[in-house]
Amino acid sequence: MSRDPSGCPRRRGAAFAALVAIGLIAAAGGTAAQELPREKILPLALAQQAADVALAACVSQGYRVAVAVVDGAGLVRVQIRADGAAPHTLDSSGRKAYTALSLRQATADLVKLVQEHPEAAGIGDMNERILLLAGGLPIRAGEAVVGGIGVGGAPGGHLDAACAQAGIDAIADRLK
Repeated sequence: MSRDPSGCPRRRGAAFAALVAIGLIAAAGGTAAQELPREKILPLALAQQAADVALAACVSQGYRVAVAVVDGAGLVRVQIRADGAAPHTLDSSGRKAYTALSLRQATADLVKLVQEHPEAAGIGDMNERILLLAGGLPIRAGEAVVGGIGVGGAPGGHLDAACAQAGIDAIADRLK
């Protein structure tokens, strides 16, 4: 049976198997050839600088605060607490940073949203890390939100937010 070069079933089977294998390799190659998604990240050095500047801005005004910076996944990159800052400021700064990242807007804007639209109050209950108090800001690199910064402990959320903004301003030129 294998001697007939033109009609041999064995050769036709081998040729068919080879075509199937080539097709599978091509299909797999097409999938493998797709590009991996590109994602901007917040480097530790920038997170540290933003936290340091935010803390210094508040301390220079006599506010004993904590500052947290989270990455794009909501994980803490940096968290620092000024001398004399109350223990709860660590929790509030981290939760404000997470909230700003997660909901992609300033926490003060979220507070205002809930005040103007009470039916939206449920956003504060999405998970235990959400905190609807002013003082958290998203960190953007172009259009991408790459992190969040939160400050807690100043005598007013608007003051916390001003210190957080000082931290973002210090690294803004490297976020483009």
